Amino acid sequence: MPSETINRSRRRLLGGAAATIAAAELGLVHPARAQTGQGAGATFGPLKAVDADLLRVGYLEAGNPSGPVAILLHGWPYDLHSFAEVVPLLAAAGYRVIVPYLRGYGTTRFLAPDAVRNGQQAALAVDVIALMDALAIRQAVLAGFDWGARTACIVAALWPERCKALVSVSGYLIGNQDAGKKPLPPQAELSWWYQFYFATSRGRAGYEANRTEFARLIWRTASPRWQFDDAAFARSAAALDNPDHVSIVIHNYRWRLGLADGERRYDPLEARLAEMPKIGVPTITLEGDANGAPHPDPGAYAKQFSGRYAHRTIGGGIGHNLPQEAPQAFAQAVVDVDAF
Repeated sequence: MPSETINRSRRRLLGGAAATIAAAELGLVHPARAQTGQGAGATFGPLKAVDADLLRVGYLEAGNPSGPVAILLHGWPYDLHSFAEVVPLLAAAGYRVIVPYLRGYGTTRFLAPDAVRNGQQAALAVDVIALMDALAIRQAVLAGFDWGARTACIVAALWPERCKALVSVSGYLIGNQDAGKKPLPPQAELSWWYQFYFATSRGRAGYEANRTEFARLIWRTASPRWQFDDAAFARSAAALDNPDHVSIVIHNYRWRLGLADGERRYDPLEARLAEMPKIGVPTITLEGDANGAPHPDPGAYAKQFSGRYAHRTIGGGIGHNLPQEAPQAFAQAVVDVDAF
């Protein structure tokens, strides 16, 4: 397995002046900070929306409308501002960049009031395919972290013709309910404390009442060396005020443990995912050297990538929210994997 440790200061996708110009053209605030990765960062201008199957998806679009497409997928409890410093880099490199809010976040809404607020893994992946169809995108480089990385992995595994290449933080994250039911060693179980909290009625009520402080706690424990500021956190925390957010999050984690049912429409997809399908599209996996969230060792998942593959460990105290903490390294991985 090719592996390398990348220092954030070593490989530069764009010079500082080019990144600043690109950020300014995209309507970003504080574009000069695009190299920092410290969380002060930028905020986006007006977002777009499109009806895609079950959802009206809120999303950012930037860059060259006729360029190669890169779709960037955020995780929990984060939002599209995780990519605020990645977007101008990719746009300046010629990409059409699409950054959607996942179901239950930001401006994304269910079209039907009685739709099941389902957070299972297959549903989020189908959302991405529906978004691509709605935007007439045949194929894209998919890149994400946390929930977004899992979703990108699923699309790459089940719809490889739609995924030109993959960037996945923390590697191969496809799961299944049978695996989720198996106990882990005590120390590993401790790191998933919030999953067990969410399995209780107290946990749901607690997250509903305290979602902002809950998110801040996760940010701190998942990225213990990241010195994000209050403004950066507040920008992303606003996305958690979505009316469906709590239902989606609780269902997601209960479904993983087999404590909540999924929808029957996704059963065929989940059956395929339970077989742990290999991913054959070109892939770069990334890991921060200070990721405080639960994550597998890179050596444990390398065999799941059967196409051209490389792993990069990003040094410098980088935690779980890798695109926001190390935007240069994340953007570089997108460009590099697209050239594999």
